[in-house]
Amino acid sequence: MKSDDEIAQRGVGRIPPPSSPAVSRVMKGNRGKDTTPELLMRAALRKAGIPGYRLHWKKAPGSPDIAYPGRRIAIFVHGCYWHSCPTCDIPIPQTNTEYWQTKFERNRARDERKKQRLEEMGWKVFVIWEHEVKEDPLACAQRVKDYIDAVSAKASR
Repeated sequence: MKSDDEIAQRGVGRIPPPSSPAVSRVMKGNRGKDTTPELLMRAALRKAGIPGYRLHWKKAPGSPDIAYPGRRIAIFVHGCYWHSCPTCDIPIPQTNTEYWQTKFERNRARDERKKQRLEEMGWKVFVIWEHEVKEDPLACAQRVKDYIDAVSAKASR
């Protein structure tokens, strides 16, 4: 776990205390892995006929949520709130706005670095947003399947 000094040096500062017990419960309930959107996406990938993925594969930069190492495909399932979805445009909390603004900017910068590093290594990166997978998980999985089919067709020529 990072010390307060390490966190402060990275530009975010000390995590502000929750403004109420309800906020505290909500924040404690946030998960980093096996979120509902991730579970929906994984089920859709299996239904689309493309199982065999690795979860949070540490050998790939950024440990993608879902990875197909042999095909060099990385899938990040981003929560609209934590990763600042450009479509949803969720407002920043009204308390401790400076902290949250910095936090979300750092999240976006980290996401971009992960994506860029994987692409530089020849990986195809899919960023699937929470709202997309909740609206139509099979359409999200189909994007991945279409890419796999196109690459396979090209390789068989």
